[in-house]
Amino acid sequence: MELCVALDLPSAEENLALSESLKSYNVWMKVGFRAYIRDGKKFIEDLKAINPDFKIFLDLKLYDIPNTMADAAEEIAKLGVDMFNIHASAGPVAMKTVMDRLNGYENRPLVLAVTALTSFDETNFTLVYEKGIDEKAEQFAKMSYENGLDGVVCSTFESRTIKNATSETFLTLCPGIRPFGEDSGDQKRVATLELANKEGVDYPVIGRPIYKNNDPQAKVEEILKVISTF
Repeated sequence: MELCVALDLPSAEENLALSESLKSYNVWMKVGFRAYIRDGKKFIEDLKAINPDFKIFLDLKLYDIPNTMADAAEEIAKLGVDMFNIHASAGPVAMKTVMDRLNGYENRPLVLAVTALTSFDETNFTLVYEKGIDEKAEQFAKMSYENGLDGVVCSTFESRTIKNATSETFLTLCPGIRPFGEDSGDQKRVATLELANKEGVDYPVIGRPIYKNNDPQAKVEEILKVISTF
């Protein structure tokens, strides 16, 4: 299990200050929509300047026609990030097109597919996909596995089922982690670190419990100490 810190603060300066405070730790940094649209490629370069060993997860959830997604994936690979994601809803042709394009790259980034956003509850998910979260997440995961992706973004509650349906080495990255039972905020399906470990989560994504803490460094140390016991 490897910690992924969500850089979701309102400004580049705040996100970089948080990253500076965590520069001595071997963690992943999640760069999302707001940060990348606002701060662009330079923000990724600034993160690497703080600590070249930071691993960068670019969380843009690509979803378009297959060739457009592959074009975007290729540009993302050129940024030097370590992982990014697409929407599984784009389908198998898009998945295969993306992976075919990237497989020519040495040290290509990991590619994950989003199954069900953790903000969904069962009722609202079914309104969109006409199936329940568990069933559809497993279907999306199998599709991703069969088309050469490295893993999926899912909630902790689907992680074990997905690994059982694909492979133990098929990666699961799980947002909505409240390491010690903190407030869930706008997330519907949240989990503790203990549960994440039980369910085989590879990358727990933690944001607010870290960056809203008065001492983010101490919180990360506490989280990493727990992870080290698994």
